[in-house]
Amino acid sequence: MRAHLQNMAPQLSSFISIALLFAVAFANFGQQAHGSVVEFSYAGLRGPANWGNLNPKFSTCSSGKLQSPINIIKNEAVENKSLTPLTRVYKRGNAILVNNGFNIGLRYEGNCGVLIVDGKNYTFKQMHWHSPSEHHIDGVQYAAELHLVHLSDSGAIAVVSMLYELGDADPFISKITNKLGDLAKDAYAGNEEAHIPIGPLDNKLLRKNTRKYYRYIGSITSPPCTENVIWNVLGKVRTISKEQVEALKAPLGADYKQNSRPLQSLNGRKVELYNEFSD
Repeated sequence: MRAHLQNMAPQLSSFISIALLFAVAFANFGQQAHGSVVEFSYAGLRGPANWGNLNPKFSTCSSGKLQSPINIIKNEAVENKSLTPLTRVYKRGNAILVNNGFNIGLRYEGNCGVLIVDGKNYTFKQMHWHSPSEHHIDGVQYAAELHLVHLSDSGAIAVVSMLYELGDADPFISKITNKLGDLAKDAYAGNEEAHIPIGPLDNKLLRKNTRKYYRYIGSITSPPCTENVIWNVLGKVRTISKEQVEALKAPLGADYKQNSRPLQSLNGRKVELYNEFSD
């Protein structure tokens, strides 16, 4: 028995190390610890080209081969008949509007739903916006992008990405517009990482348009750029008003108003397509 446990020790240690790595990565995915200083920027010497050199923990940003975001070329995406519709069960939950320093997001208290990927549950944890979009489709960069971040019990990360083009106001963002104004006021007053309670927020509006999506294996799009994130980029582009884009940028500092990481090389990765209406 002792010998068996000794043989298992390296495997157990490896599993724990991987779990801890994902836990640290998730803590940095779209959100910063309250009161901490953002170590990176989207411009200048701390910009994306230098992320890998800013901190040893960020080395994957420059050395990784599975980095995000990418340019999705429709004609090169491989339709995978074994992919299933994105099953998302989102519930009302108490939300907190957060200025993470480098983006604006919503964090939820308690269990607000799950995303099911290949039969595995990923708990919905938080969302955040980037403007302009990080992912491109056929070379087109959109006005904004929303990342809905989910975490499995083992620490694996799955993200649903929604792209926005300029047009009518987005109904979901309209529900928090006034609070975005309050967040901007706090930033101007010197509280650059404010947290504003929203209260119960219905997330059903986020479940629309999942009949087509692109899936690939990538990374977190901000340091530490941890890889093996399951990306699901929705094919249906939503609309967002110019005023809403400005409201999402207003609370952020000058170096973070354009918070989009440059495109990363595909490095031979396959982008898969799920299309409900395919023959």
